[in-house]
Parts: sequence; C-alpha cells; structure tokens
Amino acid sequence: MRLRPSLTGIVPPLRTVFVSDLHLGSRNCHADALAGFLESFACERIYLVGDIVDLWWLAKRRASWGRQHARVFEALRAHAADGAELVYIPGNHDRPMREFAGLALPGMTLRRRAIHTLADGRRFLVTHGDEHDAGTELGALSHWLGDKLYEAILAGNRLTRAARNRLGLRYWSLADFLKRRSGTAEKYIERYVALATGAARARGLDGVVCGHIHRPALTSVDGIVYANDGDWVESFTAITEAHDGTLELLRWVDRAETVATLPPRLVLRAQEPVSVRRAA
Repeated sequence: MRLRPSLTGIVPPLRTVFVSDLHLGSRNCHADALAGFLESFACERIYLVGDIVDLWWLAKRRASWGRQHARVFEALRAHAADGAELVYIPGNHDRPMREFAGLALPGMTLRRRAIHTLADGRRFLVTHGDEHDAGTELGALSHWLGDKLYEAILAGNRLTRAARNRLGLRYWSLADFLKRRSGTAEKYIERYVALATGAARARGLDGVVCGHIHRPALTSVDGIVYANDGDWVESFTAITEAHDGTLELLRWVDRAETVATLPPRLVLRAQEPVSVRRAA
C-alpha cells in the first residue's frame, strides 16, 4: 500500500478510519479540510458512516460542488486503488442509498449498519444514528434548532472560519459554542448517547461508532465505548483505529490534532482478520 504525503510528513498506516456527516454538495461542507485529511493517511478500511452526499440539500437548494468536493472523491478512489476497503453506511441525508444496502461494488460495500471487530477483539456496532431520533423525543438537530436558525448558525460558522484564517488564528467552532450553551441541545445529546450505547449493549457488543448529531466524542459510558466521529461542517473530526486497537478522535483543520485517545483492551486476543458484517 502506498503512503500519502501529509502536510506534517508521512502518517503511519492506520487499520481503520471512520468518518461521517461530510454533507458533500452543501455549502456547509468544509471540503478543503476533509480532502486534506483523506490525503494524509493510508489505511486498510474506511467506514463512511452516513450523510456523505447531502441529498436533502441537493433536492431543496442550489448545489455547491466545486474542485474541493471532487477532490474528496478523488482521495477516496485513491484509497480504494491502494487496496483499502470502503464500507458505506448511508444516513438520513443520503437515505435513498439505503435501498442498495448489501450491494458490493469494486472496492466498496453498502450496509445498513455493520459490526466491526477491533484488532484487540472488541466488537463495535457501526451505524449513522438517526434511528434514535424518535427515542430522543426532541427530534433531529434541525428540528430542535429550527432549519433557518441552524442554517444561520452554520453560515456564521463559515464566516468565522474565514475571518480567523485571515488573522492567522486556529479554527474555532461558533456552532459548537452556541449549541453547548443550549440546555435543549445538551438534553438531546445526553439522550442520544444513552440510546446509542444501549443499542450496542443490547447486541452484546463492546461499543458503538456513530455520527448524526455533529458532536464528536470518544468515551466509555457504563462500560460501553461511545465513539462519535463528528462531522465536516462544524467539527472537522474522525475516529481512527491503530493496529493494536487503539482508538483516537482526531481533528483536522490543516494538520492532525488528537482530541481523545482510548487505549486497546489490556489483555489482547490473538489478532484475527477484520470482520465486517451486516448487523441485525
């Protein structure tokens, strides 16, 4: 497998990378940062955990598809050409793709959800997470903030990033700042985390990797690992797995920054081939 050059040198090959909520085709997608991240590493498998192309946006608004958006697909194709397997799990913004769940394409498989086995033997549910919307009783993000309000916040986020770039300042998320000061938002996220970890526990699994709510996290909740890989409209984050099963939550604006690390299981099992199968 060929390694790709990074802005900070050569990044060692990874075992697995999880990304979601790219929202390609929307003007809210920061495709330049996303493409830079995808070009910075080599890996064995990439999970695309939903809301990859924003079909909602494309159906309702004018498409925003420039060179950087195309560059993202070029990077994914390069990973496939290098031998990486792409596993696509559609979300609510690319829901029509769920009709093709189970389809195997060259270098890519489509799944409604999957079970991923880490290098240390732990088994994780991989799912976008919108199936928990009904259980939150507060609705999806766009519902409890309101479509127009949330769009205004994301517009402010884009302007803030542009202004800070001109001033030479690091990225800071206005959207995340405002949401963390909303009691309603925090209650929604708490309920979502409980439902996501509960779904993993009910299947006898060790953890869950999901997206959907645009709030990255890597933590343990009552013995179940909760790994939310975040998004590329606010957070610029992904979850990665090293060859010993170590998980990292990374943020990439112009280089990799480790936000959180979860070490592998202390007593390692004999390493087995990665198992990817459709979850019940």
